Amino acid sequence: MAFQIAGVELESRFFLGTARYPSPAVLEQAIAASGAQVVTVGLRRQLAAGGTPNDLQLIRDSGVHVLPNTAGCHTAREAVNIARMARELYETNWIKLEVIGDEYTLQPDPFELLAAAKELVKDGFEVFPYCTDDLVACQRLLDAGCRVLMPWGAPIGSGQGLLNPTALRTLRARLPGVPLVVDAGIGSPKDAVQAMELGYDAVLLNSAVALADDPVTMARAFRLAIESGRLAYEAGVMAKQEMAVPTTPVTGRPFVL
Repeated sequence: MAFQIAGVELESRFFLGTARYPSPAVLEQAIAASGAQVVTVGLRRQLAAGGTPNDLQLIRDSGVHVLPNTAGCHTAREAVNIARMARELYETNWIKLEVIGDEYTLQPDPFELLAAAKELVKDGFEVFPYCTDDLVACQRLLDAGCRVLMPWGAPIGSGQGLLNPTALRTLRARLPGVPLVVDAGIGSPKDAVQAMELGYDAVLLNSAVALADDPVTMARAFRLAIESGRLAYEAGVMAKQEMAVPTTPVTGRPFVL
C-alpha cells in the first residue's frame, strides 16, 4: 500500500491531527495506534497557548513527518507569515495551507488561498492546500505549483462525513495523477472507508479521534478502516445494480456440484 506524496514514500495513508487530545500521553499512544506517518500541528494554536509547542519533541520522537498548518488564518499575508515561522520552528518546507473565508462553515477562501499558494510555492514550500471540492479551484491550485490537494469532506470538526461524494468522485476522475487527501468532516470509520473507496490517496482527520471516549482505540479503528477502504478500491468494488442479479447459475435442469 506504499505511495508517494510530495516526493516522500509512505506506507500509511492516515494523516492525523494533534489538537484537543486529553493529554500528551494519549496523543503519543494514538499516533502509535494509528500507524500514521504524517501528523499535523497548528502553529497559531501553539502560540496562543503560550509559546513554543510543548509536544514538539514528543512528535519528533514518534518518527513521523510533521505537517504544520496555518489554521486560523484569514488572509494570504497572514498565512504566508505563519508558514515561514513554521518552517523555521519545525524545520520542514511542508505546509498545510489554510485560509478561512467564512467563520461559520470554516470554508476556505479560494482567492486568498490561491494567492498564498502562489507565493509559498515560489518561496520553496511544498504546499498542501485545504480547499473545497470545486474542480476549477483545484485546477488553479495545481497551476500555481501545488502537487497535493486536500479537499474537504464536510466543514472542519462537523463529523458529517462526505457531504458531496459526487464532487469528490469528479475530482478523482479529472485529476487522476494528483495525490488527493480528504481533509475535514470525517466523523466515523465508515466515512474513511467511503473516501478510500472513491480512490483517494489518504485521509486526514483530528476531532473524530481526539474527542472519542477512547482516542487510542478510535485511532486503531480508523487505521483499519483506511486500510480496508484502500484494499477495496484496489480490488474493485462491485457496481450497483437496479435489479436483482442471480449469483447461482441457472441451466434449466438440476445439477450437483
